[in-house]
Amino acid sequence: MPIIIPANSAASGGYEVDNSLRFNTASSDYLTKTYSTTATSKKILTVSAWVKRSTLGAVNEVFSASRASDGFQTDMIRFGASDQLEFFSFPSTGGTTSVKTTRVFRDTSAWYNIVVQVNTTDNTAADRVRMYVNGVRETSFATGSYPAQNSDLQPIGIASGTVHSVGAVGTSSYFGGYLAEVVYADGQALDATSFGEFDEDSGIWKPIDVSGLTFGNNGFYQQYLQSGTGTNDSGMGADTSGNDNHYAVNNLTAIDQSTDTCTNNFATMNPLDNYWQGSAFSEGSLTVTTTNASQSYNTSSIMVSSGKWYVECKPVSGGSEPEIGIFSKLTGANAGNNSQLSYNANGYAYRASDPGSVWYNGSAVSTSFSQYANGDIVGIALDLDNNKLYFSKNGTFGNSGNPTSGATGTGAISIVAPASTTLGAYGFAANENFNDQNKVFSWNFGSPPYAISSGNTDGNDHGNFEYAVPSGYLALCTKNLSEVDS
Repeated sequence: MPIIIPANSAASGGYEVDNSLRFNTASSDYLTKTYSTTATSKKILTVSAWVKRSTLGAVNEVFSASRASDGFQTDMIRFGASDQLEFFSFPSTGGTTSVKTTRVFRDTSAWYNIVVQVNTTDNTAADRVRMYVNGVRETSFATGSYPAQNSDLQPIGIASGTVHSVGAVGTSSYFGGYLAEVVYADGQALDATSFGEFDEDSGIWKPIDVSGLTFGNNGFYQQYLQSGTGTNDSGMGADTSGNDNHYAVNNLTAIDQSTDTCTNNFATMNPLDNYWQGSAFSEGSLTVTTTNASQSYNTSSIMVSSGKWYVECKPVSGGSEPEIGIFSKLTGANAGNNSQLSYNANGYAYRASDPGSVWYNGSAVSTSFSQYANGDIVGIALDLDNNKLYFSKNGTFGNSGNPTSGATGTGAISIVAPASTTLGAYGFAANENFNDQNKVFSWNFGSPPYAISSGNTDGNDHGNFEYAVPSGYLALCTKNLSEVDS
């Protein structure tokens, strides 16, 4: 049985990226530094970043430089409101530069490596701004207004008082999602091969060690290895290039330092699978607020058809009748189905009410479970090797369930085999059963959006969970998917 995994999700072997930073648009998360030194070059630069998006349909800044006095002059790399990648420069004199891709980037399950090279000295106008995504140069553009030859990038080239930001422009247009391995090479015109390579076995673009690059006066290399919030080498905005161009941390906390990276991609909830379009997403698509009008729900970005998987979900606030479980259909194929998980032939729901039960296709298949409430953590152990499903509340499995019992399925819910479902795979899902109430769910696939008091990994040492992971069960990440699929 195939495992459904996102494109460009993982590659085997080679350089490993340990951490990313999770940026939340609503929290105004960003990193910033005001420079006092002159850039190595006013005409040449390269920016590379590994990006996993979560906020779509809005302007999301990846990197920017603006004039400190008023923020008016601006150079920026961003995803626009139509989800196209753009380099935009608005100088004090001369024409505006806007180079925007034709194609859009809306896959919230995948990591992208974006590289933007600017070199105004190039004789060919179209070569003065080059964009690469996952190792391939972009050649089709919706707009193509290029800088004049030998012109200065004025905000970046200002001798002092230039504000650089990662995840914002000034204090607006905040990025939503994950960033890793962010590099600014001041005075260097570099292509994608300076930052990645294609995996020989999978053909997937993967990161390489960039520590040996020349970064220039104002350049930096952000790896997000540190945990502090100060503007120093121990802060999350630390520069590991050797330049000590450390960035100040704004509104980011320790929990925003994530192990979801371009070399080990963890599942999130999927904004593109947003049934009845009723959910709002935050915290890297790990926190979902369902609407009070449609009993909306969505599924995880990674769906599985074999193996044993462990996930935790915390109902945070809102409605009194949450349902947490698994589901096998995406939005496009779901027309005509009842929205609630518990009344659907394609999923199983652990309901907080009734007084505590598991439902399938409109009927309770077990009533031997405890009620849960906001603040409790529901564990889901999904055994697709034996087609068994187990639920826990705060670490205790209901119905005296034993997820390690295999085919006997002690205390388990027996589920329809993935081959019998529409997609041949299951994802994880939740909704509020009472249609006049919003509900906030926070999901932990191994990279939690909330503080963990204990910390437990799976048998492969992946993930960070509040409660012990049952033996043989794995966190839903691409390193584990590769193992199950092999």
